[in-house]
Amino acid sequence: MVQITSVLATLFAAVAVSAAPTDAHVKKATHVAAAACVYTCGSVCYWQEDIDAALAKGSQLQQSGSAIDSYPHQYNNYEGFSFPTSAPWYEFPILSSYSVYNGGSPGADRVIFDGQGSLDALITHTGASGNNFVACKKN
Repeated sequence: MVQITSVLATLFAAVAVSAAPTDAHVKKATHVAAAACVYTCGSVCYWQEDIDAALAKGSQLQQSGSAIDSYPHQYNNYEGFSFPTSAPWYEFPILSSYSVYNGGSPGADRVIFDGQGSLDALITHTGASGNNFVACKKN
């Protein structure tokens, strides 16, 4: 009986570890009570800290004339969104992993900002046709 109990305890521990959420999801879960979701892109909820981090990185790169894998780059607004600031606008990835973009796959979501670093919107390829964007839902 002791051996069976020991084996079961080991199996339950292995299952618990393999089903553990990622660090990013734990981070978001701990912030639920402290902060509200500001934008939802597809099924991804972005908090203000995520938006601020992506915006700061994109704006800093744009103002210094630098880029990471061609981001940020000018956003031409072919979709005709109404933004609170004037063009030119720039797009920079905001990642569903809640990390700041440092190259590689940009994912589906973007922060849009003006030349002074003011946030205009979050947009996404999720739910859009072709290479177009749709607006993320502001909560």
